[in-house]
Amino acid sequence: MQAASVSDLVISIKNLLEDQYQEVFVEGEVTNLSLSSSGHWYFNLSDNSSSISCALFKLEALRNPIIRTLKDGDKIIILGPISVYQKRGSFQILVKRLFPAGVGQLKIQLERLKVKLAQEGLFDLDRKKAIPKFPKRIAVITAENGAALQDFINVYKRRSLWFDILITPCLVQGEGAAKKLIQSLSTVQKINGIEVIVFARGGGSLEDLWAFNDEDLVRAIAACPIPVVSAIGHEVDFTLCDYVADHRSETPSAAAEFLSQPQTELKSRIHFCYTHLKSGMEKISQRVQLITHQYHPKELIHLINQNFLKSKHHLDEIRLKDRGLELLGIHEKRRLLDELDLRIQHHALVKINFWKDKISSLGQLLSAIDPRGVLKRGYTFIQTPDGKIVSCIDDFSKLNNKSKINIHFNDGVAHAQKE
Repeated sequence: MQAASVSDLVISIKNLLEDQYQEVFVEGEVTNLSLSSSGHWYFNLSDNSSSISCALFKLEALRNPIIRTLKDGDKIIILGPISVYQKRGSFQILVKRLFPAGVGQLKIQLERLKVKLAQEGLFDLDRKKAIPKFPKRIAVITAENGAALQDFINVYKRRSLWFDILITPCLVQGEGAAKKLIQSLSTVQKINGIEVIVFARGGGSLEDLWAFNDEDLVRAIAACPIPVVSAIGHEVDFTLCDYVADHRSETPSAAAEFLSQPQTELKSRIHFCYTHLKSGMEKISQRVQLITHQYHPKELIHLINQNFLKSKHHLDEIRLKDRGLELLGIHEKRRLLDELDLRIQHHALVKINFWKDKISSLGQLLSAIDPRGVLKRGYTFIQTPDGKIVSCIDDFSKLNNKSKINIHFNDGVAHAQKE
């Protein structure tokens, strides 16, 4: 016979234990309670002769806040599967729910069923059906004369616009209530036009609401092809129907508000559009009336007459005829001509004086070099009849004998002849 490895043996034990003990309820005394740095809780559950290891992981601890108040020596009841830690070959209970010792059997039974159905996926969010926004027909399964129905109808009358209610009277408490609820659910599914099914009931104790924790009813709701709204009890009351339903409302009134909310919003939007459109139409009407009044022939004639009188008044103020010279700028041009005339006269006078001084200076220079001035001092000069000046003895010697010459004196000219 071939020996098995340690791993094979531990895996075999692990498979047997975890398959056999998928869910256990155990009562005992807490010992060696400790909290790890990762947020996991570890403790032993003991009695007079035995002890077993337990682990409450961080996420489960958030769902069981009672763990924070426990201390060594407290008696509790735990719910969870057996798990084998393969590395050490030890087993422990993985705690899912935790209760103080003495809790009622109904609550324990409810928790066990809740865990079972959750493991089957009946409470998963991805299987929930969408609730129609504007259902035309809703079936309400509830007690015929109960306060829950009246609350639902009161909200429906106040907020709903068009959806109809099919009331299905049913027993909601006591022995046989779960079967009646299943039968009503089956009957409603066969009626044409039902788009949403509502389970409605007022608050009560765990025993009063126990019919809505029935496993067969929960499975029937899960299998229902029509979206289901659970409106059972008060805000603090939870049943398994709340978990499996496609939507959970705290109260029947809240369910009616939830189903009618899209209609209320639509009504509000329609009212807003109506108000906005009415306001816009009133503004347009006022504008049309104003334009009609402004452009009425009588008003136009009055406006033209006013503009004519205003223009005439402006023309009278302008006085074009009287201000012709001013407006045309003739005065300015005349003033400019006068200025230019004065400048020309001044400039001409300056030039005349300049040339007078220049001429006077040149006259004095000419007087200084005038030969007649020299003649006045006793000098004379000889000039030939053709006008040539005899300025030296050489020029005189070149003259022919008997040539006539003119001798200029200060007071006259004497005629002579060369010998």
